[in-house]
Amino acid sequence: METLILNLNKRYTYADYLTWIDDKRRELIDGFINFMAGPLRKHQKASMVIGNRIFNFLEDRKCEVYSAPFDVRLPRNGKTANNKIYDVVQPDISVICDLNKLDEKGCIGAPDLIVEILSPSTGKKDLRDKYKLYERSGVKEYWIAYPEQKNINVFILNNKNKYELSGMYVEGDKISASMFPELKIDITEVFK
Repeated sequence: METLILNLNKRYTYADYLTWIDDKRRELIDGFINFMAGPLRKHQKASMVIGNRIFNFLEDRKCEVYSAPFDVRLPRNGKTANNKIYDVVQPDISVICDLNKLDEKGCIGAPDLIVEILSPSTGKKDLRDKYKLYERSGVKEYWIAYPEQKNINVFILNNKNKYELSGMYVEGDKISASMFPELKIDITEVFK
């Protein structure tokens, strides 16, 4: 197979992204490439537990949950053409309740809930770049999980379209989504 050479200083679109056929995982934030390292076992375990609990909870509801790799395209100003989308991410977990946002390629538009599980290689990106992107794109709820510290911080989009810290959950606590208060996930189980 021919080696794909990409310019990390160039701005790309989702149309470009679709042409990259190799085994590398990457995202686009503001058109710039962010390579994704393979997740650690601790990361995968936390993702599976959270995703499984949400999946089981949503069984009879109209929302759907997806885990990475799953493309979430975040268009700006209503521009949904592939060559006009500069933000494509693969959140660890995405919950989408407006099923019209789903197509064969993934999700186009903001999911209702995104969970990112920090890894040493992605921490700064998840805490800064993705936080700003998700806030600007209208993701209603953003969970940031810290496997090393065994805690999860929850941010909720307020009526001014800015995130507010809603809660900090540690071992022994049960976390739930603002849109699903009856969903309870034990933090101890997530990081066991």
